[in-house]
Amino acid sequence: MIHINVGVIGASGYTGLELVKMLVKHPNFKLTYLANSEGGTTADELHPSLKNVCNLEVQKASVEQASIDCELVFLALPHKTAMAYVKPLIANGVKVVDLSADYRLPLYTYEAFYTEHTDVANLEHSVYGLPELFRQELKSAKLVANPGCFPTSAILGVLPFMDYRVQHTPIIIDAKTGVSGAGKKLSDTTHFVNVNDNLFAYNPLMHRHAPEIADKLGVDFEEINFVPHLVPLTRGMISSIYIQVEGDFDEQKVLEEYYKDAPHVRISNQPTTMKDVAGTNFCDIYAKRKGNILFISSAIDNLMRGASSQAVVNANIMMGLAEDAGIPDIAYVP
Repeated sequence: MIHINVGVIGASGYTGLELVKMLVKHPNFKLTYLANSEGGTTADELHPSLKNVCNLEVQKASVEQASIDCELVFLALPHKTAMAYVKPLIANGVKVVDLSADYRLPLYTYEAFYTEHTDVANLEHSVYGLPELFRQELKSAKLVANPGCFPTSAILGVLPFMDYRVQHTPIIIDAKTGVSGAGKKLSDTTHFVNVNDNLFAYNPLMHRHAPEIADKLGVDFEEINFVPHLVPLTRGMISSIYIQVEGDFDEQKVLEEYYKDAPHVRISNQPTTMKDVAGTNFCDIYAKRKGNILFISSAIDNLMRGASSQAVVNANIMMGLAEDAGIPDIAYVP
């Protein structure tokens, strides 16, 4: 049995918790290092739901200690913070799966939508962690840029139909996400009183995930019309996508053929639901055509396929393991 020592830096957040839940049950990964910005606690004190499951010490984050303890490290950190860890970890020979946005975009685009990049050398060698697009590249990767949650849902929905899309026409993405996507830090936007019994769009058309979608679909940013909405749910994400198409094709057969070798994409014969993918790494996709308009419904769990379980799949591929090793596949239903 293969055993590979791995760690998580950023253990305090929702994505950090989801990583721990998978890694403690993983058949090949051994969780040997947990860290956050402060340390001085344990996993089950930080997350009481882990009582009798994981009591590993949570240390103050240290590149040196992580490099001693781990062959691979997951970074569940905000953008800008993550790249400060990536550079020395890679230099120490540790493989990294970064859940932030720091390595997802070309330099110019990243700096236009985020901040100055301080690790351009590694940016040029990172692999975008969407297995359906970059499975071969992931096998030899040292640094993986885990995709954003909205881009995962949108890209997987649109990809199979790019050959049928009328070029330079709008790609309209109306997406809904649960509040956990905003992280644990409280804000006016995510305050219970604001979210409960409410529904609203935020950063319409200029959200930071729009250029990520455009980049991976190979289209101009102006062609992506992305509007995210916050819904009063804990977890889940669904994208309703509209594109103009041409030619004669069966949308169901196009999806089935495109994803025939994709273990974590399921093709549905009816519009998708968040509940059917909650707690899993599945992306469920449905499509229906009316004239020259194609409607695509794409659902994922924002914390899982949109972050942590996709990160573990990427780590599996990087380390030569079975792609679905340790990945939950039974949804939280009802």
